[in-house]
Amino acid sequence: MSFSPYYRPRRNRRNVATRALLAETVVKPSDFIYPIFVIEGTNRREAIASMPDIYRYSLDKLQEEIAACYDLGLRCFAPFPSLSDEKKDKYAKESHREGNLFLQTIQTLKKDFPDIVLFTDVAMDPYSSDGHDGLVENGEILNDETLEILAKMAIAQAQAGADYVAPSDMMDGRVAYLRQALDEAGYTHTGILAYTAKYASAFYGPFRDALDSAPKMGDKKTYQMNPANVKEAMLEARLDAEEGADMLMVKPGLAYLDVIRVLADNFDLPIAAYNVSGEYAMIKAAAQKGWIDGEAVMLETLLGFKRAGAKVILSYFAKAYAEIYPKL
Repeated sequence: MSFSPYYRPRRNRRNVATRALLAETVVKPSDFIYPIFVIEGTNRREAIASMPDIYRYSLDKLQEEIAACYDLGLRCFAPFPSLSDEKKDKYAKESHREGNLFLQTIQTLKKDFPDIVLFTDVAMDPYSSDGHDGLVENGEILNDETLEILAKMAIAQAQAGADYVAPSDMMDGRVAYLRQALDEAGYTHTGILAYTAKYASAFYGPFRDALDSAPKMGDKKTYQMNPANVKEAMLEARLDAEEGADMLMVKPGLAYLDVIRVLADNFDLPIAAYNVSGEYAMIKAAAQKGWIDGEAVMLETLLGFKRAGAKVILSYFAKAYAEIYPKL
């Protein structure tokens, strides 16, 4: 039998140049926010065992790392502080103390690299002796009392030079509360990247290792979202948009591509995906075992976030991607 298909889509896949010409989705270094960890002291660079090739940096070493990333075309960064236990207390007072490590980091980086954009975490857990994102009383996370602490934190970060504050706490009403507090303090130009759909996920383990910020009791399921729910993400997104968020985030990313797509299809605000520590660690571990091609899986994963509708990608792969981008 002689047969010749009328439609031959493979004609558009015959060579590298044609595939590149017709690519529907492209990932660029400018799509990334690079999460970075800062620690106390000087001349320190500490490896994080569960996150190969990711380090905690003292501020002087962090300046060197930012300079290297800047040369690769990265401009957006999300610093996170790793503090000793003696700096932590029930009320996270260190989070807004003038001259603390995190505020000093923001000030220094903005002074040395004026055109970078800093997205700063607003949550109690890096500073809390309880390890929770909110204030704990009798085993309960208090919502409204936490908002007052978060507002102090956000204003201090804005004053230090943060371009966007990023509330990751999942307290009800926190976007509206922070927007009003920032505006009343004169920081109307400071944006809010809301952790809109932050799920109670098992993928956060390496990050908590990096900051030593795991809860000292219970879990975070009374404020972080149930992984089973998508409609609830729509509710959170609508509230955050109405309350004044400038960007909406889904965290984690890889197991929640459907949530990214739903938000991208229903909201005009930019959608961010957080390619979290556990996702990063799985790829690195499998690559070290020789079970997968680590670079190829990284590229496919990052492309998946963008294809699902993410305008912005927070990823520990950002620097590695920027290093190979000119050759892609």
